[in-house]
Amino acid sequence: MITNSIRWRLQIWLAVLLTGLLGAFCVVSWQLEKTHRVRRLDEELSKRAAALGVGIRGGKESPSFGRMPPPRFGSGRPDDGPWGPPDGGPRRPPPSREWSKKEFDGFPDERMRPWFGDEPPGRPTNPVPADVAAMFPGEAGEDYYYAVWTGRSDRLSKSDNAPEDIGIPGAEGRDTQTKFRDRGAYREAFHFTERGECVLAGRPVAADLTGMKPFTLRLSLTGLAVFAVGLGGGWWLTSRSMRPIEDIASAARRISDGNLSERIPATSPGSELHELATVLNNTFSKLEDSFAQQKRFTSDASHELRTPLAVLIAETQSALSRERSPEEYREALTGNLDTARQMKRLAESLLELARLDAGDATAAGEPLDLANTARETLSRLKPLASSRSVTLAQELLSAPCIGSEDRVALVIMNLVENAIHHGRHGGTVTVRAWQKDGRSHVSVADDGPGIPVADLPHIFDRFYRADKSRNASGGRYGLGLAICKGMVEAGRGTIAVESRSNRGTTFTVSFPSSVESGT
Repeated sequence: MITNSIRWRLQIWLAVLLTGLLGAFCVVSWQLEKTHRVRRLDEELSKRAAALGVGIRGGKESPSFGRMPPPRFGSGRPDDGPWGPPDGGPRRPPPSREWSKKEFDGFPDERMRPWFGDEPPGRPTNPVPADVAAMFPGEAGEDYYYAVWTGRSDRLSKSDNAPEDIGIPGAEGRDTQTKFRDRGAYREAFHFTERGECVLAGRPVAADLTGMKPFTLRLSLTGLAVFAVGLGGGWWLTSRSMRPIEDIASAARRISDGNLSERIPATSPGSELHELATVLNNTFSKLEDSFAQQKRFTSDASHELRTPLAVLIAETQSALSRERSPEEYREALTGNLDTARQMKRLAESLLELARLDAGDATAAGEPLDLANTARETLSRLKPLASSRSVTLAQELLSAPCIGSEDRVALVIMNLVENAIHHGRHGGTVTVRAWQKDGRSHVSVADDGPGIPVADLPHIFDRFYRADKSRNASGGRYGLGLAICKGMVEAGRGTIAVESRSNRGTTFTVSFPSSVESGT
C-alpha cells in the first residue's frame, strides 16, 4: 500500500505542511493587502472630511470659548448698562439689524439662540464651498461623496452621488475626532465640529474589492508554484535519500541469492547510512567466512572419512577374495579394527566440534590446579615421548583456576602430543605453569623447526595442516588445535601461539583464577 512507503509518507507530510504554511501565508498576505488598501482609503476620506470641516467654517477654525466676547443682555444702546437703562426704566428693545454668521456662531450656549431665532438670517442653504465640493467629482471621478448636517434641525447637504439612505452618524459626547464606519458597500469618514455640525466623506468599496482580484490571482498562482516546486524538490530529496537504502536492499537480495562476495556500496562518510552499510558489510564478510569455513569443513570431513572407509573396504574385499588361513583372517580383522578406531576418533572429534559450535559444551567450573593437571598428563605421555627420544621438561608452579579438569587435561595432552610429533627428533618439550595478574597460565614449548608465518593465522582452523604433504596416517586429522581452542574459549580462557623459524613453537593457555576474575 502507498501508506506503507516511507517515500510517500514523507511526501504526504510535506504536502500537508506546505498546504498549511502557504495557506496561512496567502491569508495573511491578503489581509495585509486589504488592510493597506483600506488604510489608504481612510487617509483619503479623512483628508476630504477635514476639508469639509474647514470649508463649512468659512475657511478657518471656529473661535474657542476662551476668546468669545461676553454676552450682552442689555439693549445694545450706548447709554444702557448690561441690565437695562441707567434710570431703571423699562428695557428698550435693541435696534433692528441683521446678525452675521460670525456673531450668531459666537454664542457659547444653545440656550441663547432662542433670543435670536433658530438660524441666523442670511445663512447659505449649502454650506460647502465650491473648491471643497470639487474634491467630490461624483460619477465622473473616483465616486467620492459627502454629506453635511447643520443647524438644530440637522439639515442635510450632500453631493449628487451620495446614497439616498445615508443617515447621520451617532455622536459620542463632544468628541470631534475623525471616525470611520462601514455601511454596506460604503466606507465613510466623519467627525463633528465644535458647534455640533457633522461632516461625512465616503466612497463605495466595490472598486477596491474588485482591485483585489488580480492580487488574489497572483497570490494564488505564486502559492501553487511554490507548492509544486516544494513537492518536486521534496520528491527529489526523498528519492536521493532513499537511494542508498534501495542499494542496500539490492545488495542483500543478491547476497541471499548466493553471491556471498557482494558488498554494499559505501555512502558518504559521516552519514547514518554509511555506518549501517559498514556494519552490514562486516556482517556479510563474517557470513561469507562462515559459509566458506562450513563448506571447507564438510569437504575436509568427507575427505578424512573417505580415506579410512576406502582402506576398510579394500582390506575386507582382499580378505574375502579367496580362502585364507585363520592367521590371515586375524591379521585382516586387526587392520580393520585399527581403521575403525581411527574413524571413531574422527567421529568423536567432529561431535565435540559440533557441541562447541552449538554452545552446549560449557561445563560447570570447578577449582583445579594447572600444575597438578599438567604433571598427571605428562606422566601418561612419557612412553610416547620415549618412542621419539623427546625429553619432557617441566617448570610447574601452583596455578589454581576455575575450569573443567577433564577438558583442561585434554587440551594439555593435545598440545604436548603436537609438540612431540612436530618437534625435533630427540629434542625437548617444556611445560610451564604459573599465576600472574589474576589469571593462571600453562605453556607447552618445543625446539622444532617452527610454524611458517603464513600458516600461523590458520593453525586453529579445522582440518588445517601446516605440512600439506602430511596425510591422516597415525590418526591425526588436523582437528586437535581446533578442539583445544573451542574448549579453552568455552571455559572463558584464551589460547595463543608464538613460533620462530628453527627455534620452536610455544602455545600458551590462560584461565581465570577465580569466578570474579573471569566474569
